[in-house]
Amino acid sequence: MSKILYNVTVKIDHDVHEDWLRWMRRVHIPAIMETGMFIEHRISRLLGTDESDGFTYSIQYLSPNMTTYQLYQEKHAYLLQKDHQDRYKGKFVAFRTLMKVL
Repeated sequence: MSKILYNVTVKIDHDVHEDWLRWMRRVHIPAIMETGMFIEHRISRLLGTDESDGFTYSIQYLSPNMTTYQLYQEKHAYLLQKDHQDRYKGKFVAFRTLMKVL
């Protein structure tokens, strides 16, 4: 079975950037990893992008297979995404992509 890479790209406003990055590292990413649905993660800042209205990050989570990823979506994703939305409402844009690791 192929591993699945779940990517969340977030553009976060300058005025909450420091708080967001600290919260992601200390609270949000650990909470996602504690679900047991992912085997590793990585957070990266995009370079060469227009940063006039915020910084852009890619947060990637590696799932062992599609079944495990789908279980994460069914049981955990909504509440974890809601926590992020509630905390940073109006201060970010995000989109998610799913990739099969070859």
